[in-house]
Amino acid sequence: MPLCFIEPQDAIRVIAESVGREARRQLVGEVVRAWVDDIPERELSVHYAKAVADLDEDDLHLLAAWHASLEVGQPVPNSEFLVGVFPSLGENRREALKIAAGFRGEEAFQAGVSEKQALDTVLPCLSRERAMELAGECIQLYMWDRLGCDN
Repeated sequence: MPLCFIEPQDAIRVIAESVGREARRQLVGEVVRAWVDDIPERELSVHYAKAVADLDEDDLHLLAAWHASLEVGQPVPNSEFLVGVFPSLGENRREALKIAAGFRGEEAFQAGVSEKQALDTVLPCLSRERAMELAGECIQLYMWDRLGCDN
C-alpha cells in the first residue's frame, strides 16, 4: 500500500517549482487540459465562451482554422460565431475548449500572469482522482526535465 503525505495538488505545485521554464509551461498546459476533462458537460459552453472572449485576432483565426478542419461549415474568425457553433462540435467540444484555453493561457503568460497563478486558479477545480493521475504525469515531466532538456 503506497503512503502519501502530500495532497496531489500540492505535489503538482512542488514539481512545477522544481522544473525549468519549458517543463513548467508544459505542466501548466497538462493541468489546464485535465481541468477541461473534468468540466461537467453542461458547463462546457460557458467556459468556452469565456476562453474565446479574451482571444486576440490571431488566435481567433487559428481557432477558426481548427473548426474548418472539422468540416462544420465555413468558420468566421470572431468570438460570436465560434461560440455560436460550439454546440454543433459534438464530441469535439472539449478539444475546442482545450485549444481556446491554451491560447488564452499563452496570452496570460505574455501579459505577466505567472504559472503559479494559473495553477492556483485551476488545480482546486480538479477532482482528487484526476489530480492524482496528473501528479503521476508531472513526475514523468520532472524526470524528463532533470535528465536533460533545453530550458
